[in-house]
Amino acid sequence: MAMKCFNCSKGIQFGKQHKHHPGVAGGRWKKRAPKTPKLFKPNLHYARVPVGNNLKRVRLCTKCQRIYKDAMKPKPQIEEAPQVTAAA
Repeated sequence: MAMKCFNCSKGIQFGKQHKHHPGVAGGRWKKRAPKTPKLFKPNLHYARVPVGNNLKRVRLCTKCQRIYKDAMKPKPQIEEAPQVTAAA
């Protein structure tokens, strides 16, 4: 299975990691801090999500997991107050 969020398609991103090398006075290139490639992976978790009429086990990023969690919560039902009619 791919490293991708089911909802937002967030996946692996490429970047650079900067090592904190002290360097040297004069800025000679040999002693400069190297920048190495790095993978940034999304924080994915398995979750059961309603797809159509049944639940499906998918991978969601934590942001989408919060969205689905709030959507799945039962909404509190507000009871209506009885209407009082004025008697003459």
